Amino acid sequence: MSAEADMVPQPGRNEAGEGALRVRDFSPSDRDRWDAFVDACQSATFFHRCGWRDVIQQAFRHKPRYMYAERNGRIEGILPLVHLRSLLFGNALISTPFCVYGGIAAATEEAHSALAEAARTLAEDLRVDYLEYRNRERRDSDMVSKDLYVTFRKPLFADPDANMQAIPRKQRAMVRKGIKAGLRSEVDDGVDRFYAAYAESVRNLGTPVFGIRYFRLLKEAFGDRCDILTITKDGRLISSVLSFYFRDEVLPYYGGGVQEARQVKGNDFMYWELMRRSAERGVRAFDFGRSKVDSGSYGFKKNWGFEPEALHYQYHLVRAGELPDVSPRNPKYRLFIAAWKRLPVQVSKLLGPMVARNLG
Repeated sequence: MSAEADMVPQPGRNEAGEGALRVRDFSPSDRDRWDAFVDACQSATFFHRCGWRDVIQQAFRHKPRYMYAERNGRIEGILPLVHLRSLLFGNALISTPFCVYGGIAAATEEAHSALAEAARTLAEDLRVDYLEYRNRERRDSDMVSKDLYVTFRKPLFADPDANMQAIPRKQRAMVRKGIKAGLRSEVDDGVDRFYAAYAESVRNLGTPVFGIRYFRLLKEAFGDRCDILTITKDGRLISSVLSFYFRDEVLPYYGGGVQEARQVKGNDFMYWELMRRSAERGVRAFDFGRSKVDSGSYGFKKNWGFEPEALHYQYHLVRAGELPDVSPRNPKYRLFIAAWKRLPVQVSKLLGPMVARNLG
């Protein structure tokens, strides 16, 4: 879709006498006003920021197809889309891959409708299998929905004691065990220790690991909106988490621990330390992120006193006859997952990025 040939003008002028609404392709010169709109629009999320466009393109070589709706030079809505083509996992237009939230963020219903129409036209022109929106709220009633995922969000208090007391008693005991084990936390400038903990954890789950370059690009793209908290014991790596900051929220997004972490409650201590440190810097909401319903991470987050909120992933099927299912719960991936768990960690680091780049 070229920047000029594929503009979608809305004919005429509206009742207020304003100019026509137009849908345009994103260009690098739009970066600042795109992100300014994201910061101001209540339905936008951290994953709508245009930094993701650069990261996904550079790390995974997928083609971004970002578009926005504007009137009189003012953005009224945005839609971050990426075109994924894979022999293993199909051909899709997704908002946004490698992210838990996405979809259209618009200030007006007219902008929402214009972007939805433009996206469907693009999906049909590209002959993808499907168009996917990763919505936090159910939107277009004519799209098919899949309610496999939930998210977990909870307020943070300014007082650390209040945050500790808000954790249910059994989980609070796990945190205190980590404290008693002598664990320490520090913000990491680099990604090496984080990557070691993350890669080992992901391999243990039977999931292909992303390459370390991806995490370096995230740090570069988002600056002080992205940090790494690393947990140690007597100088040894225990666990580590990479988090994003957006408005007054913290979003722990990638994390993991080494084998010793389970024994010393390293992950429990890590998330408590992230809560404590975030509250100190004025953050007032903790977004524990996406989990599959009734999965292990789902139960872990509920133990912290978080209640699940349904996510509404919605689809427009183009060539596909049914909803996509690239979930680890799909029986056809069972043998692959079992074999992957047995790989040496170093081998998984070599092979994983080639597969993970298509798992968006």
